Amino acid sequence: MFYQFPDNFSWGSAIWAQGTEGAWDHDGQAPTVYEKYYQQHPDRFYQQQGPNETLDWYHRFPVYHDYLSQLQHDSFRTSILWARLMPDGKNVNPQAADYYRSLFQDLRRRGIKVYVVLYWFDMPVLFEDRGGFGNREIIGDFVNYCHHCFDLFDDLVDIWHVYNEPRVDADLKYLDNRCYPNITDFRYHSQAIFNMVLAHAKVVECYRQNHFRNKIGSVIDVSYAYPRSQQAEDIQAAQAYSLFNYECFLAPLIHGHFPENYLPLLAQANAAPQIHDGDLATIAANTIDVLGVNYYFPARIMAKEASDTVKTSRYDFYDFWEMPGRVMNTSRGWEIFPQALYDTLAMIKTRYRNIECYISENGMGVEREWQYRGENGEIADDYRIDFLKQHLTAAHQAIGEGVNLHGYHLWSFIDLWSPSNQFKNMYGLVEFNPETKETRLKKSAGWYKQVINENGFSAD
Repeated sequence: MFYQFPDNFSWGSAIWAQGTEGAWDHDGQAPTVYEKYYQQHPDRFYQQQGPNETLDWYHRFPVYHDYLSQLQHDSFRTSILWARLMPDGKNVNPQAADYYRSLFQDLRRRGIKVYVVLYWFDMPVLFEDRGGFGNREIIGDFVNYCHHCFDLFDDLVDIWHVYNEPRVDADLKYLDNRCYPNITDFRYHSQAIFNMVLAHAKVVECYRQNHFRNKIGSVIDVSYAYPRSQQAEDIQAAQAYSLFNYECFLAPLIHGHFPENYLPLLAQANAAPQIHDGDLATIAANTIDVLGVNYYFPARIMAKEASDTVKTSRYDFYDFWEMPGRVMNTSRGWEIFPQALYDTLAMIKTRYRNIECYISENGMGVEREWQYRGENGEIADDYRIDFLKQHLTAAHQAIGEGVNLHGYHLWSFIDLWSPSNQFKNMYGLVEFNPETKETRLKKSAGWYKQVINENGFSAD
């Protein structure tokens, strides 16, 4: 069967600045939280691989963009590093502005639409040491940074995304002890989430008040929650998971208000955020145009065994369970379940005003991919092709049922450095060797190029 996608469906892939740019000490860049974390705890990084040099996109982007042209991408998602563009937090670094402008111009010259994330896990240490998004005083600094980005680059950007996976950013720093400043405080975490939603609304307000012309939204990761059973306790646990993990952003960004049960649940854990007069009105008035959806795996949720546990964290509201017979990516430890992508898109249609949306990340990370190298030297990643076919089939079904889905971005364009994985599991269409810096197309690259050319694919 051939799965044909709608005309003007956007095909591409994605990277992020912190995991590709390198040049961390070039042209005045200030340190980010990940550079600080690596400086303090290199032993916590796989093979002590830090975010410093990575792919050196800062100097070599035309080489990588040649691959984009070869693979006939019509869109591409990347990000701007706040600490590079405004290292003192106040003034634009002209060398950084020239770099990003050259980057975006080169993509546009190649006929590739440009989608840009403004904040992607990379808080400048300058602002993190003032509390990061846990301190509402930095909201003004963030809006100022975003306004400069709009002034500098709006003529080159097709879609702006304020955040990528903002809940994960808060988890890493304020709940799970996986990034500087290594705070584990659910109340602080929930305040940071609220402040990020408020900051988002103020950025959207800034964009529209200054008459910029393109679409603005954010990218939210959704691990669709399935209860273990239809018992009330399991259903309530799955609802709590969805509220804490994705609906706390989807609802205010799309509908302009938090979900009905979200703030009361936080209050149960003594973690309700401080809300100032006018905050909720600002959030209500500044909803988004477009949504990016990152999907990798579902969440299998069950109730806590002890329901009377004193609640001090979101993890006191639910537990994970291992469904028998799950199909697993054993490298990454993630379940492969394309149905959850369909269910996510259907949820967006029915509960979130069928907003214009894009699959902004979806892909498969595999460890030690070199073992699948064929006689011609190419990595024969048929497992990735199968993964993509299954998930694109789910996306095709959703479109056929009226979901307002306009594009698909594979994660990732090239093997790159990631915060939880470094270079352990590789996701790219393009192979990158961190030691030799050599690059080479994988088998999936040729398959994906054909998908783009045909605006669809064949599958049994």
